[in-house]
Amino acid sequence: MENTSFYRTIWRWHFYASLFVMPLILILATTGAIYLFKPQLDRWEERAFTNLPTEQPVSPNIQLAAVMAANPGAQFQSYRLPERAGDAAMIHIGLADGQSMRDVYVSPQGKVLGSIDPESRISATVSRIHGSLLIGKMGDWIVELAACWAIVMILTGLYMWWPRGQRFAGVVWPRLGKGNRVFLRDLHAVTGFWVSGLALVLLTTGLPWASVWGDAFRIARAELGLVQGAQDWKTGSAAPHAEHDHDAMMKMQAAGVPLVGLADMVAKAKAERLPHPALVKAPGAPERFGPPAPMAWTIKSEAQNRPLNRSITFDVATGKEMSRTGFADKHVIDRAVNYGIAWHEGQLFGWINQLVGVLTAVGLITLVVSGFLMWRRRKPDDALGAPPVAALPPKMRGVVIIIGVMALLLPLLAVALAVPPKRSSSALGVFLSIVMVVTYHKINEWAEGMGSLNKVDPFFALWTPFLLFAGLICWMYWTLAYKPGGQPIGALEKGFSVLGKSIRNLLARKQAKGMPSV
Repeated sequence: MENTSFYRTIWRWHFYASLFVMPLILILATTGAIYLFKPQLDRWEERAFTNLPTEQPVSPNIQLAAVMAANPGAQFQSYRLPERAGDAAMIHIGLADGQSMRDVYVSPQGKVLGSIDPESRISATVSRIHGSLLIGKMGDWIVELAACWAIVMILTGLYMWWPRGQRFAGVVWPRLGKGNRVFLRDLHAVTGFWVSGLALVLLTTGLPWASVWGDAFRIARAELGLVQGAQDWKTGSAAPHAEHDHDAMMKMQAAGVPLVGLADMVAKAKAERLPHPALVKAPGAPERFGPPAPMAWTIKSEAQNRPLNRSITFDVATGKEMSRTGFADKHVIDRAVNYGIAWHEGQLFGWINQLVGVLTAVGLITLVVSGFLMWRRRKPDDALGAPPVAALPPKMRGVVIIIGVMALLLPLLAVALAVPPKRSSSALGVFLSIVMVVTYHKINEWAEGMGSLNKVDPFFALWTPFLLFAGLICWMYWTLAYKPGGQPIGALEKGFSVLGKSIRNLLARKQAKGMPSV
């Protein structure tokens, strides 16, 4: 028979996690479902700049000149090739104030048709709500915390859903004709079962963008010794653009270095048949993430289906190809994260990916609504209506707290151990993790034995090893994340080396004292 106390404990975890997460899940599911259709939304916003006449087109150089004449003091950053015949070209510029940007649309005949502030687009606004609730860094932390607690909600919900001698009805599909209460319970449980896997994928693929988890990925990426270029995904709510290296380009012009024209680069970009949006980026122009583009022309795709993206650079003076990189050339962490991002944004495999994303969002909204209705039905007027407290002995309550805290700390330990010191292999971290966990377990066993024999106070036997281990984890992560050049494993090696030397010296002195004089 199932342990009732344990089930009630899981139920309470599920309840409180859901209580915190429910309103945020509604926001994230709704905005996420909308953002899945970013390509369609962007094209709808640009509808006034499509289906244009294509007779007597002018060169991209003339189009650029028209845009710059209409925006004195602006800096040219990129030229987006038309997606279809009859579409306007989009020229992205930085305005003279040095802060604002504009997407300017110019017809095939070189007429400036209008502009859009990229930060005011529907997709950009939805993205900011989804990522930071429009409140910046604090919002980013709230969303990240909500995602972590949503994972707790899903896992505890799966435990409660797990069939215990039931048939398929009420487990795989809801029971009909059993009354509203049974149907509501079944709708919640069955929906949770079907949507759980997809929701976990969405949550985990979103974490690399967040502040804490994103920093952990960034640190691991930088310290593993596998870096192959700039990180091409953002962490946290802010994604500031790099500065435009405009001065360097002006110096080249002043020195009389002939610059290959935009028209030549656009022709090369058309020949590459890059996925939309295909861009020609000016030398030194800002990138979405990371440092500015090199002092070279860059043609690239910034499609949301990131595995399809390519980037090619050309010499400014000669137009000769300098480098060519594709998805396979990226850092292994970048590839993994970008696969997840493409799935998360619904662009990995076309409209089917969008459909799956919408169904997942609808499933999450159904979970929230049905869970809320179930809670309101049983909630007393004068109480919260939380599940009854499981009868845990005092010692077990401490164990539950320790397990919960360790669940939060162990990922930080994993990040710290993933970065080996110089001249060491990554296997060292794996070895140390095994040693540390086994040592902690053995110390706990010894302390428990001492406590049962009344040789050590049970309170200290339980909490002292935990506090020491938790302190070690926090120190290791702080050393790696916030100390320049910090190497926690290397520091541990040095500390143990000093300790071993001291012990050997002590033993040698004792041995020398015990030796008879000759």
